[in-house]
Amino acid sequence: MEEKKLDLNSIIGFVLISGILIWMLWSNAPTPEEIKEKEKKEQLEKQAKEVNKETSAEVANPVADSTKNAAAQAQLGSFGYSATLPSATNAVTEIKNEVLSLKISNKGGYIVDATILGFDQFEKNSKKAVQIIKDNNASLDIALNTTDNRTLHTKEMYFEPKLTTEGKNQVLTLQLKAAPDQFLEYRYVLKPNEYMLDFAIRSQGLEKVVNTSKPLDLEWQMKTYRNEKSVSYENRYSEIVFEYEDGKDDYLNAARDSEDEAKDVSYIAFKQHLFTSILLTDTKFKTAKFKSDNLVDDEKVDTVFTKHFTAQVPLEFKNGAVNYNMNWYYGPSKYQILNGYDRNLDEIMPLGWGIFGWINRYIFIPVFGLISSIGLGYGLAIILFTILVRIVMSPVTYKSYLSQAKMKVLRPEIAELNEKFKDNPMKKQQETMKLYSKAGVNPMAGCLPALMQMPIFYALFQFFPSMFDLRQKSFLWADDLSSYDSIYQLPFHIPFYGSHVSLFPILASIAIFFYMKMTTGDQAMSAPPQEGMPDMGKIMKVMIYISPLMMLFFFNNYASGLSLYYFISNLITIGIMLVIKNYIVKEDKIHAQIQENKTKEKKESKFQRKMREMMEQAEAQKAAQQKKK
Repeated sequence: MEEKKLDLNSIIGFVLISGILIWMLWSNAPTPEEIKEKEKKEQLEKQAKEVNKETSAEVANPVADSTKNAAAQAQLGSFGYSATLPSATNAVTEIKNEVLSLKISNKGGYIVDATILGFDQFEKNSKKAVQIIKDNNASLDIALNTTDNRTLHTKEMYFEPKLTTEGKNQVLTLQLKAAPDQFLEYRYVLKPNEYMLDFAIRSQGLEKVVNTSKPLDLEWQMKTYRNEKSVSYENRYSEIVFEYEDGKDDYLNAARDSEDEAKDVSYIAFKQHLFTSILLTDTKFKTAKFKSDNLVDDEKVDTVFTKHFTAQVPLEFKNGAVNYNMNWYYGPSKYQILNGYDRNLDEIMPLGWGIFGWINRYIFIPVFGLISSIGLGYGLAIILFTILVRIVMSPVTYKSYLSQAKMKVLRPEIAELNEKFKDNPMKKQQETMKLYSKAGVNPMAGCLPALMQMPIFYALFQFFPSMFDLRQKSFLWADDLSSYDSIYQLPFHIPFYGSHVSLFPILASIAIFFYMKMTTGDQAMSAPPQEGMPDMGKIMKVMIYISPLMMLFFFNNYASGLSLYYFISNLITIGIMLVIKNYIVKEDKIHAQIQENKTKEKKESKFQRKMREMMEQAEAQKAAQQKKK
């Protein structure tokens, strides 16, 4: 019995100990995220070892190959040392995170491939990645004026790479060496999930090798690849943007070849409409020169490049050395991302100046972002956004129509005054103003609502081309709301129109035609004819046909999202006008109100009194002159 009891106790103890051990092993087991992070770190370390393998050993005897050294020395002077190292090849090193892939070449030490991950070129599912840099379309070059009277270019010389990690950051250091402890260094730091990387340029021990009495000349060049379906539309918004003199910003004209200069420059952006490359610096460039050349032929739809950008800046020496902390940005031209860096990068977006930019930044972008976050899809989000804008502007529409209706009621009396005083323009003007005053009608009231809508119109015109979120988002027949919605490809090219037919601009043009047809008659009736002035009625009748035609040509290559907005906006405006005309504003009531106003004593304002006195004085002077004759 005791033996059985002992066996049972042993078994229970064994089970308990085993359970505890299993629990300890389970609780200390790494999570899937930790396993993934460990694998990533091991991969980075392996990559770093491979990159550094051929460059880990310093050249102990620089004259081992005397023939090679002598040739390099003759061509490059002290920097011939760099050509004798194992790294003097065209090898590239890749650093990559979740959103960006960069390849940096030993030759020149600059980025030779920049791929924005997760985006397709031209159209969705094209299986072509958006590559800002590839096939030598960009370069970064520093001209080195040596003490032995040479001018060398870094883009033609070989840097020695070293890849390491700092926590989760990938660090690539490249050194152009004149000796083991004399070099010019580029340092790239890529962080997880970031389009922005740290970049530094510094020198060490080059005081006797490089002429430090003058700044180094840095030149950044790029031929910007076409990435969107509409090359003409993309080219229209591809431009150099720069910040200078403590927060000021400017840009080069995107419509033609142009050049410019600036002082105290803090960033330079080569903007490609929906993607952009930016060089930022903590130490401002004292001067900078910019040049933009247009490479687009509007007759060709297969253009490879849009612009050729060039920026030239000086790198100042301090205590015989260069030391600049900078950043590169390669990524979407998206307001929320750029604004998040808090470095004034939102100015790269063409949101408009003054009140127009204010409306976009603080009203349209947040409102549209909220609507689109609901999950309706971007086409329906644009429609809902349009409805909200038109509802907000409906009081202005009402005021405009009410003013037109009042002027239309007064038109017969104004025509009577014109006939009565046709030989006395001054008297006619006086009586007309008296009529307006008695009736309580302001002839300018119809213009003010229209002027109030202009900031909204212009802000929206800038808003839609800047919306990165519309890129390759489909709605109905449009496969990309940031580009044109072609329904038919023409076998020829029409100047100013293109070689395709877009449907949304056609619908918007039709809506504009009917809107103008409905309102032009009222406007012509409300505008009293003036002697010596053109007949506005005839002009408006012509504009009924010209305005839709202009819309058709102008928007054929524009973003279909913008055309969709104007189509829906005009439909809503027509509906609002019909409601106002048929159910709110009644001409008989307006006429009765005007007649009632005429019977009331109305105090003359200072402005009206001043105008009346001036007109009476002018009339008295005219009478005196006629009397002298």
